[in-house]
Amino acid sequence: MEAIKQLFAQKLLEVKAVKLQPNEPFTWASGWKSPIYTDNRKTLSFPRLRSFVKLELCHLIQQHFPEAEAVAGVATGAIAQGALVAEELGLPFSYVRPKPKDHGMGNQIEGEIERGAKVVVVEDLISTGGSSLKAVEALRQYGVEVVGMVASFTYGFPVAEEAFQQAGVQLFTLSDYEHVVSEAAKTGYIKEADLPILAQWRKNPAEWG
Repeated sequence: MEAIKQLFAQKLLEVKAVKLQPNEPFTWASGWKSPIYTDNRKTLSFPRLRSFVKLELCHLIQQHFPEAEAVAGVATGAIAQGALVAEELGLPFSYVRPKPKDHGMGNQIEGEIERGAKVVVVEDLISTGGSSLKAVEALRQYGVEVVGMVASFTYGFPVAEEAFQQAGVQLFTLSDYEHVVSEAAKTGYIKEADLPILAQWRKNPAEWG
């Protein structure tokens, strides 16, 4: 798994799906300042990389959640990749909205999914884990059993790890912050002098900058 994490980190950097700017930080929607910005949706634009992500997510599911009977993607970032994974595994697919629609049928979960089914959730990016776990809660309230979650990337924040533990959700990802930073330093994408800044942000992202 370490080899996959390193390889995927390399691929994310190659297509500029991950941007590291320690000296010109990004502003996240939450208002946090960050030296890193990740856009896994870029992987969908590159056929070989898109297939790599699909197959490796499938491998994670087959290894850790072989009992899964359906796949649910978290809207909107994981809808496409989740559908690709479900197609590859030959399983039903649905996706979970952040909240129920305010019109029509008022659905939060779109697609056909049997009550009591064992479902694996596909996510693209884990930051604090809040939106991902809201999707899990929506599925549980709907009446299915969430067996676990797979995702392309995680920042590995302690707050997220604690939230997943409290929610009783196992999470497996293709790569993470540590591997991206390591690969970026190895290839010269960032300077050695940037590493302490990146480590400091990782420890306390809410108050950094």
